[in-house]
Amino acid sequence: MTVVLSARGLAVGYPQAGGWRPVLEDFALDVAPTEVVSLLGPSGVGKSSVLRALAGLQPAAQGEVRLLGEPLLRPHPQVAVAFQDPCLLPWLTLRDNVAFGLDFRRQPRLPAQQARQRVQDAIAAVGLAAAQERYPAELSGGMAQRTALARCLARQPKVLLLDEPFGALDEVTRGDMQQLLLQLVARQGSAVVLITHDIDEALLVSDRVLLLGDHPARIIGEWRIELAQPRTDAIEALGALRIEILRTLRRASRPNPPLPAAESAHVPARSPSLAP
Repeated sequence: MTVVLSARGLAVGYPQAGGWRPVLEDFALDVAPTEVVSLLGPSGVGKSSVLRALAGLQPAAQGEVRLLGEPLLRPHPQVAVAFQDPCLLPWLTLRDNVAFGLDFRRQPRLPAQQARQRVQDAIAAVGLAAAQERYPAELSGGMAQRTALARCLARQPKVLLLDEPFGALDEVTRGDMQQLLLQLVARQGSAVVLITHDIDEALLVSDRVLLLGDHPARIIGEWRIELAQPRTDAIEALGALRIEILRTLRRASRPNPPLPAAESAHVPARSPSLAP
Protein backbone atom coordinates (compact mmCIF):
# COMPACT_ATOMS: atom_id res chain seq x y z
CA MET A 1 0.00 0.00 0.00
CA THR A 2 1.26 3.46 -0.91
CA VAL A 3 1.41 5.63 2.20
CA VAL A 4 1.10 9.39 1.77
CA LEU A 5 1.03 10.48 5.42
CA SER A 6 2.38 8.49 8.35
CA ALA A 7 2.96 9.01 12.04
CA ARG A 8 4.94 6.85 14.45
CA GLY A 9 5.20 7.09 18.23
CA LEU A 10 3.66 10.55 18.19
CA ALA A 11 3.35 12.33 21.54
CA VAL A 12 1.99 15.85 22.02
CA GLY A 13 1.71 18.01 25.12
CA TYR A 14 1.72 21.54 26.47
CA PRO A 15 3.89 23.30 29.07
CA GLN A 16 2.15 24.21 32.30
CA ALA A 17 3.15 25.59 35.67
CA GLY A 18 5.60 23.20 37.24
CA GLY A 19 6.02 20.88 34.30
CA TRP A 20 4.44 19.38 31.21
CA ARG A 21 0.88 18.29 30.45
CA PRO A 22 0.83 15.32 28.04
CA VAL A 23 -2.18 15.24 25.69
CA LEU A 24 -1.38 12.41 23.30
CA GLU A 25 0.99 9.46 23.41
CA ASP A 26 2.13 6.60 21.19
CA PHE A 27 -0.03 7.62 18.22
CA ALA A 28 0.51 5.78 14.93
CA LEU A 29 -1.19 6.28 11.58
CA ASP A 30 -0.79 5.45 7.88
CA VAL A 31 -3.04 7.06 5.26
CA ALA A 32 -3.15 6.08 1.59
CA PRO A 33 -4.26 8.11 -1.44
CA THR A 34 -8.08 8.57 -1.61
CA GLU A 35 -8.41 7.03 1.87
CA VAL A 36 -10.57 8.84 4.43
CA VAL A 37 -9.60 8.20 8.06
CA SER A 38 -11.76 9.70 10.80
CA LEU A 39 -10.54 10.43 14.32
CA LEU A 40 -13.34 10.21 16.88
CA GLY A 41 -13.26 10.99 20.57
CA PRO A 42 -14.87 13.05 23.31
CA SER A 43 -14.35 16.80 23.53
CA GLY A 44 -10.97 17.70 24.97
CA VAL A 45 -9.35 14.34 24.27
CA GLY A 46 -6.76 15.85 21.93
CA LYS A 47 -8.18 15.36 18.42
CA SER A 48 -7.25 18.87 17.28
CA SER A 49 -3.79 18.48 18.80
CA VAL A 50 -3.28 15.39 16.64
CA LEU A 51 -4.34 17.34 13.56
CA ARG A 52 -1.98 20.23 14.29
CA ALA A 53 0.91 17.81 14.76
CA LEU A 54 0.07 16.01 11.51
CA ALA A 55 -0.07 19.38 9.73
CA GLY A 56 3.33 20.47 11.05
CA LEU A 57 1.66 23.33 12.94
CA GLN A 58 2.69 22.00 16.34
CA PRO A 59 5.94 20.20 17.16
CA ALA A 60 5.64 16.73 18.59
CA ALA A 61 7.28 15.98 21.92
CA GLN A 62 8.17 12.51 20.63
CA GLY A 63 7.86 10.51 17.45
CA GLU A 64 7.68 11.71 13.87
CA VAL A 65 5.35 12.55 11.01
CA ARG A 66 6.31 11.73 7.43
CA LEU A 67 4.89 12.96 4.14
CA LEU A 68 5.70 10.65 1.21
CA GLY A 69 8.48 9.16 3.33
CA GLU A 70 10.12 12.47 4.20
CA PRO A 71 10.04 14.02 7.71
CA LEU A 72 7.34 16.67 8.08
CA LEU A 73 8.68 19.30 10.47
CA ARG A 74 6.68 22.38 9.44
CA PRO A 75 3.65 23.32 7.32
CA HIS A 76 4.00 21.89 3.82
CA PRO A 77 2.39 23.01 0.54
CA GLN A 78 1.18 19.44 -0.09
CA VAL A 79 -0.79 19.41 3.19
CA ALA A 80 -3.96 21.52 3.29
CA VAL A 81 -6.00 22.16 6.45
CA ALA A 82 -9.65 23.21 6.81
CA PHE A 83 -11.38 24.08 10.08
CA GLN A 84 -14.95 24.41 11.36
CA ASP A 85 -14.63 28.17 10.83
CA PRO A 86 -14.13 28.72 7.09
CA CYS A 87 -11.70 31.58 7.91
CA LEU A 88 -12.65 33.61 4.83
CA LEU A 89 -11.28 37.14 4.46
CA PRO A 90 -14.35 39.42 4.45
CA TRP A 91 -12.83 42.02 2.09
CA LEU A 92 -12.13 39.45 -0.65
CA THR A 93 -14.61 37.91 -3.09
CA LEU A 94 -15.23 34.19 -3.08
CA ARG A 95 -12.87 33.82 -6.04
CA ASP A 96 -10.13 35.82 -4.37
CA ASN A 97 -10.51 33.86 -1.14
CA VAL A 98 -9.93 30.65 -3.08
CA ALA A 99 -6.95 32.20 -4.88
CA PHE A 100 -5.53 33.36 -1.55
CA GLY A 101 -4.61 29.75 -0.73
CA LEU A 102 -2.09 29.81 -3.58
CA ASP A 103 -0.26 32.68 -1.86
CA PHE A 104 0.36 30.80 1.39
CA ARG A 105 3.93 30.70 2.61
CA ARG A 106 6.02 27.91 1.01
CA GLN A 107 3.35 27.39 -1.66
CA PRO A 108 5.17 27.07 -5.02
CA ARG A 109 4.62 30.09 -7.29
CA LEU A 110 2.55 29.29 -10.35
CA PRO A 111 2.32 31.12 -13.69
CA ALA A 112 -0.64 33.50 -13.61
CA GLN A 113 -2.70 31.57 -16.15
CA GLN A 114 -2.15 28.26 -14.37
CA ALA A 115 -3.11 29.82 -11.02
CA ARG A 116 -6.30 31.28 -12.49
CA GLN A 117 -7.21 27.92 -14.00
CA ARG A 118 -6.68 26.13 -10.69
CA VAL A 119 -8.94 28.61 -8.94
CA GLN A 120 -11.66 28.31 -11.57
CA ASP A 121 -11.48 24.50 -11.52
CA ALA A 122 -11.70 24.40 -7.71
CA ILE A 123 -14.68 26.76 -7.62
CA ALA A 124 -16.45 24.75 -10.31
CA ALA A 125 -15.73 21.51 -8.43
CA VAL A 126 -17.64 22.74 -5.37
CA GLY A 127 -20.49 24.13 -7.47
CA LEU A 128 -19.96 27.84 -6.79
CA ALA A 129 -19.09 29.23 -10.23
CA ALA A 130 -22.20 31.44 -10.22
CA ALA A 131 -21.26 32.97 -6.85
CA GLN A 132 -17.56 33.69 -7.32
CA GLU A 133 -18.00 37.48 -7.22
CA ARG A 134 -19.87 37.42 -3.91
CA TYR A 135 -18.29 38.41 -0.61
CA PRO A 136 -18.31 36.17 2.51
CA ALA A 137 -21.15 38.16 4.12
CA GLU A 138 -23.31 37.17 1.14
CA LEU A 139 -22.66 33.44 1.51
CA SER A 140 -24.64 30.85 3.46
CA GLY A 141 -22.82 28.61 5.92
CA GLY A 142 -22.68 25.78 3.40
CA MET A 143 -21.38 28.07 0.67
CA ALA A 144 -18.68 29.40 3.00
CA GLN A 145 -17.53 25.86 3.78
CA ARG A 146 -17.52 25.01 0.08
CA THR A 147 -15.32 28.06 -0.47
CA ALA A 148 -12.90 26.92 2.24
CA LEU A 149 -12.79 23.47 0.66
CA ALA A 150 -12.16 25.00 -2.79
CA ARG A 151 -9.29 27.02 -1.31
CA CYS A 152 -7.70 23.74 -0.22
CA LEU A 153 -8.41 22.00 -3.53
CA ALA A 154 -6.82 24.78 -5.58
CA ARG A 155 -3.53 23.86 -3.95
CA GLN A 156 -3.94 20.25 -5.18
CA PRO A 157 -2.66 18.80 -1.90
CA LYS A 158 -1.57 15.23 -1.35
CA VAL A 159 -3.13 15.37 2.15
CA LEU A 160 -6.30 17.09 3.32
CA LEU A 161 -6.69 17.56 7.09
CA LEU A 162 -10.19 18.53 8.22
CA ASP A 163 -11.01 19.69 11.76
CA GLU A 164 -14.79 19.28 12.18
CA PRO A 165 -15.42 21.30 9.00
CA PHE A 166 -19.14 20.52 8.84
CA GLY A 167 -19.98 20.65 12.55
CA ALA A 168 -21.80 24.01 12.42
CA LEU A 169 -23.98 23.12 9.41
CA ASP A 170 -27.58 21.91 9.41
CA GLU A 171 -28.21 18.22 8.75
CA VAL A 172 -29.14 18.55 5.07
CA THR A 173 -26.23 20.83 4.22
CA ARG A 174 -23.85 18.64 6.20
CA GLY A 175 -24.96 15.58 4.25
CA ASP A 176 -24.43 17.43 0.97
CA MET A 177 -20.94 18.50 2.05
CA GLN A 178 -20.03 14.97 3.10
CA GLN A 179 -20.96 13.60 -0.32
CA LEU A 180 -19.14 16.47 -2.03
CA LEU A 181 -16.01 15.68 -0.03
CA LEU A 182 -16.10 12.05 -1.16
CA GLN A 183 -16.53 13.04 -4.80
CA LEU A 184 -13.64 15.48 -4.66
CA VAL A 185 -11.34 13.04 -2.89
CA ALA A 186 -12.04 10.38 -5.52
CA ARG A 187 -11.35 12.90 -8.27
CA GLN A 188 -8.20 14.47 -6.83
CA GLY A 189 -6.73 11.45 -5.03
CA SER A 190 -5.89 13.17 -1.75
CA ALA A 191 -5.48 11.29 1.51
CA VAL A 192 -7.88 12.64 4.15
CA VAL A 193 -7.82 12.78 7.94
CA LEU A 194 -11.14 14.00 9.33
CA ILE A 195 -11.53 15.11 12.94
CA THR A 196 -15.13 14.72 14.08
CA HIS A 197 -17.19 14.16 17.22
CA ASP A 198 -20.07 12.79 15.14
CA ILE A 199 -20.06 8.98 14.95
CA ASP A 200 -22.63 8.96 12.15
CA GLU A 201 -20.51 11.29 10.02
CA ALA A 202 -17.46 9.09 10.54
CA LEU A 203 -19.39 5.97 9.55
CA LEU A 204 -20.84 7.58 6.44
CA VAL A 205 -17.63 8.94 4.92
CA SER A 206 -14.69 6.94 6.30
CA ASP A 207 -12.69 3.97 5.13
CA ARG A 208 -11.35 3.67 8.68
CA VAL A 209 -12.42 5.06 12.03
CA LEU A 210 -9.97 5.55 14.89
CA LEU A 211 -11.26 6.21 18.39
CA LEU A 212 -9.16 8.28 20.78
CA GLY A 213 -9.64 7.95 24.53
CA ASP A 214 -7.95 7.98 27.94
CA HIS A 215 -5.59 10.63 29.32
CA PRO A 216 -3.12 11.10 27.71
CA ALA A 217 -5.05 10.16 24.59
CA ARG A 218 -4.24 7.04 22.64
CA ILE A 219 -6.03 4.91 20.06
CA ILE A 220 -8.48 2.66 21.91
CA GLY A 221 -10.36 1.31 18.90
CA GLU A 222 -10.04 0.96 15.15
CA TRP A 223 -12.65 -0.07 12.61
CA ARG A 224 -12.34 -0.59 8.85
CA ILE A 225 -15.49 -0.01 6.79
CA GLU A 226 -15.73 -1.57 3.35
CA LEU A 227 -19.31 -0.73 2.50
CA ALA A 228 -19.68 0.91 -0.90
CA GLN A 229 -20.69 4.56 -1.17
CA PRO A 230 -23.22 6.02 -0.72
CA ARG A 231 -24.00 4.38 2.62
CA THR A 232 -27.18 6.21 3.58
CA ASP A 233 -29.25 3.03 3.17
CA ALA A 234 -26.84 0.76 5.09
CA ILE A 235 -28.76 1.32 8.31
CA GLU A 236 -28.40 -2.12 9.94
CA ALA A 237 -24.69 -2.62 9.23
CA LEU A 238 -23.73 0.89 10.31
CA GLY A 239 -26.09 0.81 13.30
CA ALA A 240 -24.37 -2.24 14.75
CA LEU A 241 -20.98 -0.64 14.31
CA ARG A 242 -22.21 2.60 15.88
CA ILE A 243 -23.23 0.68 19.01
CA GLU A 244 -19.83 -1.01 19.20
CA ILE A 245 -18.00 2.34 18.96
CA LEU A 246 -20.24 3.83 21.66
CA ARG A 247 -19.59 0.89 23.98
CA THR A 248 -15.84 1.24 23.52
CA LEU A 249 -16.05 4.96 24.23
CA ARG A 250 -18.17 4.49 27.35
CA ARG A 251 -15.81 1.88 28.78
CA ALA A 252 -12.92 4.29 28.37
CA SER A 253 -14.93 7.14 29.95
CA ARG A 254 -15.54 5.36 33.25
CA PRO A 255 -13.50 6.50 36.26
CA ASN A 256 -10.15 4.68 36.30
CA PRO A 257 -11.13 2.34 33.45
CA PRO A 258 -9.00 -0.67 32.58
CA LEU A 259 -6.77 -0.19 29.56
CA PRO A 260 -8.13 -2.62 26.96
CA ALA A 261 -6.22 -3.44 23.83
CA ALA A 262 -7.38 -1.55 20.77
CA GLU A 263 -10.44 -3.23 19.33
CA SER A 264 -11.08 -3.78 15.67
CA ALA A 265 -14.16 -4.55 13.68
CA HIS A 266 -14.73 -5.34 10.04
CA VAL A 267 -17.83 -4.46 8.07
CA PRO A 268 -18.08 -6.54 4.89
CA ALA A 269 -18.38 -4.88 1.54
CA ARG A 270 -21.72 -6.63 1.02
CA SER A 271 -24.14 -7.28 3.83
CA PRO A 272 -27.17 -9.59 3.68
CA SER A 273 -29.12 -6.88 5.53
CA LEU A 274 -28.72 -4.42 2.64
CA ALA A 275 -30.86 -4.25 -0.46
CA PRO A 276 -29.01 -5.37 -3.60
